[in-house]
Amino acid sequence: MDSNSNNNNGNNNGFGFGKIILTALIAGALGGGLVYGGMTFLGNPNGGQSTQIVNGGTTKVSNLKVNLNTQAEKAFNSTKDSVVSVINLQKQSSSNDPLAGIFGGSSSGSSKSSGGSLEASSEGSGLIYKISGNTAYIVTNNHVVSGSNALEIILSDGSKKTAQIVGKDPVTDLAVLKVSANNIKKVAAFGNSDNIKVAEPVLAIGSPLGSQYATSVTEGIISAKKREVPQVDANGQQIGNATVIQTDAAINPGNSGGPLINMAGQVVGINSMKLASDQQGTSVEGMGFSIPSNEVVQVINQLITKGKVVRPALGIMYTDLSNISKSQQKSILKVPSSVSQGVVVVKVNANSPAEQAGIKKYDVITSLGGHKITQESELRDILYQYKIGDKVSVTYYHQGKQENGTITLNEQASSKILNE
Repeated sequence: MDSNSNNNNGNNNGFGFGKIILTALIAGALGGGLVYGGMTFLGNPNGGQSTQIVNGGTTKVSNLKVNLNTQAEKAFNSTKDSVVSVINLQKQSSSNDPLAGIFGGSSSGSSKSSGGSLEASSEGSGLIYKISGNTAYIVTNNHVVSGSNALEIILSDGSKKTAQIVGKDPVTDLAVLKVSANNIKKVAAFGNSDNIKVAEPVLAIGSPLGSQYATSVTEGIISAKKREVPQVDANGQQIGNATVIQTDAAINPGNSGGPLINMAGQVVGINSMKLASDQQGTSVEGMGFSIPSNEVVQVINQLITKGKVVRPALGIMYTDLSNISKSQQKSILKVPSSVSQGVVVVKVNANSPAEQAGIKKYDVITSLGGHKITQESELRDILYQYKIGDKVSVTYYHQGKQENGTITLNEQASSKILNE
């Protein structure tokens, strides 16, 4: 996931090459006195003052206007005014330099602190999707606003507004902000992400590399409707999988939180991440990912009404069975040698659904809702298919014996994040 706005060395190299060529042409003209495509040759080698007239210079610019009026242009124009830049402001501590106070300066390398001035830490994008009374609501990525002490919104016309967080959801990487609705007249409309098709053209709108490139638009196609990609926490640990839309429309740092739209101008996804390289370090191009609009709508509606997303939880801490040595699997867990996949319960919260179902510390859960658990990240994915009040079958091993039970998911545990 990518919200920070950084310089792109690749682009700088490209501009640099252009400057070299331009400088060489100018230098050649001044030094040699020879102007190609001009009217005269200067500098007679014999020292005379003769001038030779050269016929030429007849190139003109055509007045023909190309008016494609494409569907892509219509879609962009219908949505662009609802796309904003989101500035994450964080407090910076004063410098350790004893002279800083005298001169009123601060260190550029200062760290976050409870005191100090607010400075832009990162930038992303957002989408105005609702106006209610005097309040406008904006959806963006959770990682765009994470760690902020204040938030600033830059509208498409360049005006700025202070924003407040209504709610955020780390699981789906979504957040809802609110601002004053003064001078905001355009909101975006969500389309049905289930209706998109592979190879369908789409546009990504946002602020790649920051607000200086606000309302940039790129075009691509839907590469996959439902792609499973690993989801990691702040520590880089995989906590599950995200089902996202894959597109080859260019998505760069700063595009996070901006919309992916179809040719009708409807928002079918919120851009969240891109794949820049694989595990072997191979550079990857044209693999961006967006949160499907149907999931976005479900989440932001809960964030508006409750300030959080209510989900079922088991109320346990767990680890993958593969993290336990074979000797401990046999001596402590007592699981049969034929059991090689599942999750080990290392803690059970009091009065949790898991405890009420009879699950205890060191039990090994191998199946939930009839779905086998082949790795620990799958447990959360399976669980989140259910709702509060659902009864879910569970298969687990207790002291080497296979047990079957039923877990009733309740709201008491719903606010607890799995594995906490």
